Amino acid sequence: MSSSASLPHGATRKPAYWPWLLWATLLIGIDQFTKQWILSFYAYGDWTPITGFFNIVRAHNTGAAFSFLAEHGGWQRWLFVGIGVIATLLIVWQLRKHPEQKFFCFAIASILGGAIGNVVDRLMHGYVVDFLDFHWGGWHYPAFNVADIAICTGAACLVLDEVLRSRRARRSA
Repeated sequence: MSSSASLPHGATRKPAYWPWLLWATLLIGIDQFTKQWILSFYAYGDWTPITGFFNIVRAHNTGAAFSFLAEHGGWQRWLFVGIGVIATLLIVWQLRKHPEQKFFCFAIASILGGAIGNVVDRLMHGYVVDFLDFHWGGWHYPAFNVADIAICTGAACLVLDEVLRSRRARRSA
């Protein structure tokens, strides 16, 4: 007897959430691989120019985005680890609750992968390894990494998903 035979008449099986966890795991793997490469081949502060506006650099960030709270004696490490753990639990709960919402799940799974990637750094090193350095005319954007790209992409997709959901709700009302 198939597993669908045990479902009530007319009911459909809810999509699995594990593919979203797999996506987050892939992002964590890429993030950690790139950071380990930087740690293996660059000393702190070393950099390689790639173009006139982009360098590979080894930077350490003990703070959050844009080095927020970076100069506060180390307690922030545990604050950011705690925030990462809470975010992980909330995101996994949302993935389990809404696996059929593909764009939403892509967005939050991307945030999950990035958040865990940076939490791993904080636990292993006490700082986040950053290495992508964009600059123009002497001004440097704060260095960042693959986890940061995943978090920002996920956040942008989350906003877009909400805008699209709101538009659909207005049209159906």
